Amino acid sequence: MASHTLSILKPSVNNLTTRIFVRAADLDFAEEDMWGKKGTPDFLQRDPADLTPLLSEGGLPRGALWESCAIMQYLCNKHGLDAFYPTDPGHRAMVDSAMFYLIGTLYPLVARATYPALAFPQYPGEVGCSDADDALKEKAQQEAADAIAAPLDVYRTFFLDSQPFIGGDRPSIADIRLAATLEFLRAIDYAFPEWTEEYMARTEEALGDAYTEPAQDVRDYVAYVKSQAAAVS
Repeated sequence: MASHTLSILKPSVNNLTTRIFVRAADLDFAEEDMWGKKGTPDFLQRDPADLTPLLSEGGLPRGALWESCAIMQYLCNKHGLDAFYPTDPGHRAMVDSAMFYLIGTLYPLVARATYPALAFPQYPGEVGCSDADDALKEKAQQEAADAIAAPLDVYRTFFLDSQPFIGGDRPSIADIRLAATLEFLRAIDYAFPEWTEEYMARTEEALGDAYTEPAQDVRDYVAYVKSQAAAVS
């Protein structure tokens, strides 16, 4: 039996983050595809938040843990994976800051810009989930896409700042989280700055099949959604 079980949804970049990580860290794991199974009494008993990715593991006080960054931090701490999550307080703080900035600032914009195109449910209280007309929803989606440039450039000017990765010479868990997130922007043909394309390619090259194999699931889903949209138009 595998030491770690990940309950995942393959088209999700949040899930992609942990799927890349467990492969790159060479951890013993199994994957449980939750497509069509979320929201069931069995899953909610383990995960009352009804979120994926979900790590199920005997060392956890409640037996399970959700949120991709928390999962990676926990596994790095447990297995001494300092190459992915530095123990030096200053360097670790930079990795944490880069991840939290993504979750709190960049990802909400990515979600508002891409979820309509991906046919993903949007968050209650936002324009995309309201009774607003299609024109207003499209305007909100475009405004979110336009707003991505500023926080994205913070990674170039601050977190990377003349080094190949946020982690320094090799990808950290913050790099995995950022590169995985940016995969969704292909759904709207986002005009990436040249440095971003180079950074994403560099991260995939450094991680090899650990990145490419699970990323293909997201890429296939994005390609499928775009083909369906093209067929309708």
